[in-house]
Amino acid sequence: MIDRGAVLARRHIMPTVWVAYLLAFIDRVNIGIASLGMKQSLGLTDADLGLAAGIFFIGYFILEIPGTYIVERYSAKKWIARILITWGILASLTGLVQDKLQLYAVRFALGLAEASFFPGIIVYLTHWFLEDERSRAVSLFMSAIAVANIILSPISGLLLTVSWLGLEGWRWVLILEGLPSVVWGAVVLLSLPDWPREARWLSPEEKAWLEEELRRERESHPPEHVAAWVTGLKMPQAWLLAAVYFTATSALYGITFWSPQVLKALTGGNPVVVGLLNAALYLTAFAAMVAVGWSSDRSGERFLHSAAALLAGAVGLAAVAPLAPTPQLAFAALVLSAAGIYAFYPPFWPIPQRMLAGVARAVAVGLINSVGNLGGFAGPYIVGYLNTIANSTYAGLIYLSGSAALSSALLLAARRYILRRHPS
Repeated sequence: MIDRGAVLARRHIMPTVWVAYLLAFIDRVNIGIASLGMKQSLGLTDADLGLAAGIFFIGYFILEIPGTYIVERYSAKKWIARILITWGILASLTGLVQDKLQLYAVRFALGLAEASFFPGIIVYLTHWFLEDERSRAVSLFMSAIAVANIILSPISGLLLTVSWLGLEGWRWVLILEGLPSVVWGAVVLLSLPDWPREARWLSPEEKAWLEEELRRERESHPPEHVAAWVTGLKMPQAWLLAAVYFTATSALYGITFWSPQVLKALTGGNPVVVGLLNAALYLTAFAAMVAVGWSSDRSGERFLHSAAALLAGAVGLAAVAPLAPTPQLAFAALVLSAAGIYAFYPPFWPIPQRMLAGVARAVAVGLINSVGNLGGFAGPYIVGYLNTIANSTYAGLIYLSGSAALSSALLLAARRYILRRHPS
């Protein structure tokens, strides 16, 4: 029963949410590839690009927690479908901006539109997967962010070379890559059940078994850790994990937005070559995410897996600039940094899921993700600012390395505090 339920959930739930997250990540980070043409076309500095990339997360922060609450208490599929459709429209409109102020405005609106998507999915997965399965489920789900870059990079590199209907290639990157999200919103609405009891592909016995196991897991928590939404905001553990997530996400989005520019500096700038190398970078990151998630589930250990991955990412980022005179070695360091930072995520998310349940868990996950994702503003913006001041593509990488190392240290410090209160 357990194996069959897990297999059916993966078969029917995971492909739909995985594609949705793939599209989400494409639409939030394709500005990194588009910047190879946008920068000159709109007369942007690196600081302008960093602000445009990061302002997305200010809008994202504003609506994060309310949206996650909606997923837990009302309908996940309706809310997720709404998110997909509105962000897809705005992502395509980004390709029509004429100056940096319009770019800032539409990126901010895109963040508002996508707010609560990721934590909503994390909460939604707790409706289907028990604790022992969640790291693998999250690992599979989050692998979409690496695969997004694998798919995005060569396609976008080719689109940068076109000039259709009098529009530059970077505009087509943004216009065409936003449209699939609108279509997928309809798919989510029609195919994604909110709870096991609504799944047509489970037998009555399987529905009853899974609902009962999830109920028992919820009731293993103290009642106030399940029903009281304010608990998710009051727990020091949640704020500690938010700080960990802020510094890790600063490093992740810093490298994600700026890796095309780094690769351009290392290779001389051919957009097709940059696209292919960027895809290779994230192919390794994908493999690392799957391997670390599998190892974490097999051992049951979360903290050390995440902390070690972040430390590897910090070492890789610190090595890129010194190795730049030898592009092959600098690229290897960049590969290590992406693999380490991306591998942090699968073992991290089961930590807050184990601490709480129900509405309190939904609010805590929303808090961690909303505060943490402000790092998505800090990373790209600070890198762009440092690069502009230093007139170097590599200057901001030291900040990203320090951010990843700090996140690793914070996680190790949080480990003792959290395990003392949640020893199971």
